[in-house]
Amino acid sequence: MSDVDSVDFFTDNAVLHDPYDYLAALRGECPIRREKHHDVMMVTGYDEALAIYNDTERFSSCTSVTGPFPGFPVPLVGDDISELIVAHRDRLPMSDQLPTLDPPVHTDHRALLSRMITPKRLKENEEFMWRLADRQYDIALTEGRCEFNEDYANPFAMLVIADLLGVPEADHEGFRTALLGNTIGASSGESLEHTPLGYLYDKFTEYISERRENPGDDVLTGVATATFPDGSTPDVLDAVCVASNLFAAGQETTVRLLGTAVMLIAEDPVLQAKLRADRTLLPNFIEETLRYESPIRGDFRLSKVPVTVGEVDIPAGTTMMLVNAALNRDPRRFPEPDVFDIERRNARSHVAFGRGPHSCPGAPLARAEALISLQRLFDRTDNIWIDPEHHGLPGERRYKYLRTFILRGLKTLHIRFDPADTTG
Repeated sequence: MSDVDSVDFFTDNAVLHDPYDYLAALRGECPIRREKHHDVMMVTGYDEALAIYNDTERFSSCTSVTGPFPGFPVPLVGDDISELIVAHRDRLPMSDQLPTLDPPVHTDHRALLSRMITPKRLKENEEFMWRLADRQYDIALTEGRCEFNEDYANPFAMLVIADLLGVPEADHEGFRTALLGNTIGASSGESLEHTPLGYLYDKFTEYISERRENPGDDVLTGVATATFPDGSTPDVLDAVCVASNLFAAGQETTVRLLGTAVMLIAEDPVLQAKLRADRTLLPNFIEETLRYESPIRGDFRLSKVPVTVGEVDIPAGTTMMLVNAALNRDPRRFPEPDVFDIERRNARSHVAFGRGPHSCPGAPLARAEALISLQRLFDRTDNIWIDPEHHGLPGERRYKYLRTFILRGLKTLHIRFDPADTTG
């Protein structure tokens, strides 16, 4: 790419579909380089990004999901904007969500989440996933073809988290109606208020308030009575925010991971045969999928003070984009980064789930959902392939990606399949 400044990463449709040449060109000039359209410092180097991910003293997460849009509420002037952030962060979209919080508030809320979702609850939820996968494939795999995201991935991911948080089964259909088809995150041209969070806030406020008044022996009671590390009881809204964030964010990233994984399998008969023959390869296949096509395109930070990273001087008040899609293809970390290699030894060192204090708390859940979904897909089919009626022939594929600078994933994935031969 001869002129990276001619490309607007946030709005260019060609880059939306294939960002990797652009990101490699950025990295080739400098692993931390300013883009001119929205005055964002694009971080495309793995080591440089990890330094920022782990530095909560000098970088704030207050703009982690909004980046340069709609901008900070007041001018960011001076060599230390820490007090400005404290005073005005509540005016930013999604300022009550876990990814946007800074220590010590983030530390307390993250600990609250771990008290809500215990190892015992995760184990019980995994047992539910196996049953749910069969039930959802009963619906999806009926006529030799399906739209995988709508027929399987979206309802599966949503109901897994509903079960994890103890949502009563009688309410599952209401969640399905209210949430499916919505997308967390927005592009520069979308409304940041058009999210399912309002519905989730209302429902979890109802659940948590009721369980605090009338505790029982159920999962929601555990969510409602979880405490901060110092033993204090959080406000209802604090507990609601933590539960709602896990629900919304976890659903979106899992759906993108599942869609990409199935697309890669359906596109490559050799890869598919290899995975079917040796399912012990599936865990590393999932990690390589996360590296190769990260479901989160990037994360943002705001520099609070002047700081130097990777020999680049960054003024206070600078919007940084940690571009996971680029970090996971940094050749200094991943040799031959544009090659999909299911036996890549360091695939798991990707940053698809972020890194540091803000690493995605739902990462183990997403991995389990992907593994179970692929295992059951292989159990239920002998072969899957891309539906050419919807996506075109090999070499002429037509895929549509979500129009958002936060997420990367297919809007739809139409596949065909041969049902498994159960006669012998």
